[in-house]
Amino acid sequence: MLTVAEAHEAIARCVAPLPPTRVPLSDLLGLRLAADVTATLDSPPFDKSVVDGYAIATTDASPALHEVELITAGGVPSQPLRPGATIRVMTGAPVPAGADAVVKWEDCQVLGDGSIRNPAAQVKPGLCILRRGAAFHAGEVLLTAGRRLGPLEIALLAEMGCAVASAVPRPRVGVLPTGDELVEPGQPAGPGKIRNSNGPMLAALLAAAGMTSVNLGVGRDDPADLCEKMARGLEQCDVLLVSGGVSAGVKDLVPGVLAELGVTEQFHSVRVKPGKPLWFGTLPHDRGRPSRLVFGLPGNPVSTLVSFRLFVLSALRALAGEPYAAPSTEAATLASPITHRGQRPTYHPCRSSRDGGGRCIEPLPWKGSADIATLTRADCLAALPQGDYELAPGDAVQVLAL
Repeated sequence: MLTVAEAHEAIARCVAPLPPTRVPLSDLLGLRLAADVTATLDSPPFDKSVVDGYAIATTDASPALHEVELITAGGVPSQPLRPGATIRVMTGAPVPAGADAVVKWEDCQVLGDGSIRNPAAQVKPGLCILRRGAAFHAGEVLLTAGRRLGPLEIALLAEMGCAVASAVPRPRVGVLPTGDELVEPGQPAGPGKIRNSNGPMLAALLAAAGMTSVNLGVGRDDPADLCEKMARGLEQCDVLLVSGGVSAGVKDLVPGVLAELGVTEQFHSVRVKPGKPLWFGTLPHDRGRPSRLVFGLPGNPVSTLVSFRLFVLSALRALAGEPYAAPSTEAATLASPITHRGQRPTYHPCRSSRDGGGRCIEPLPWKGSADIATLTRADCLAALPQGDYELAPGDAVQVLAL
């Protein structure tokens, strides 16, 4: 039985970022760049006005300036600016040749014949003009490989005309809850049956993490059915999540079927509560594809959630291009006492609040790994070390955010 740290070491040895692909701009949110992005043009690509106003030459001593043209954003001047003239420009429009300042229209005095009183004596060159290349120049590296792409990075790619970019793709993750006892939500649950909560929960966890989930249905406690569904998941996905069927019961068939499909077991069982029966394996490279990862998660929903949060999420993020890292915890203090018994570290559901800037947690009356109702009231898990002990209010503990 591995410790939590040893399990992370085993997973980390098997994980590498997925091969980069060309991804459309609309699908890049949250992905990591696989290559530097270099500007192919200056930004802005021309001297442009940042206000609605009049383009003037500050060296022009004419008492009045006659408007000879109007330039809107997207248009171009048809003539250079000549002495005694002004060209009216809208925000974002190119500044005409011969002009070295733009004066806001509301700061100009319009005369009776439609001309404006020349404001050049009160204006410095460069007023209200954004010069070509002020933001960046062609050839400049703007985004480096490994950068996670948010809305602003996507806007920058669009400004440069990038319709696609080389990025590490989102892992495709197959979800396969198993068990003859499972029925889908909305279906009647007869004697001995329970509803499939793990499938929807895992799909939601994957969506929240920015991953792509593939619903493989429900695997029955039958080797042929499990083999067909798991083979499909291994073919279509980068990661296969199987919940249930990995413990020591007479119908815990998952490890055996995975072995028949060529999946190599890396470990089976972790010293943790809940989630001890966690199974992890890999399907070796074939046909140029990277190794597929397989997690056999315990069937009880809280065990499934804790296993996902403790182990699966780290692997998925590493596949998506992040450095592999175990989930981090933060310090908190107990608001009420808690007792721990046993030689496995326990992740106990808690509710937290802020007390003078620090985090204070209230242990919830958790009834075990099938009690997902209590977990809906939790926002963190207290990481309780192994051993027999009691902790009092005010004692320090480490917590894992949910």
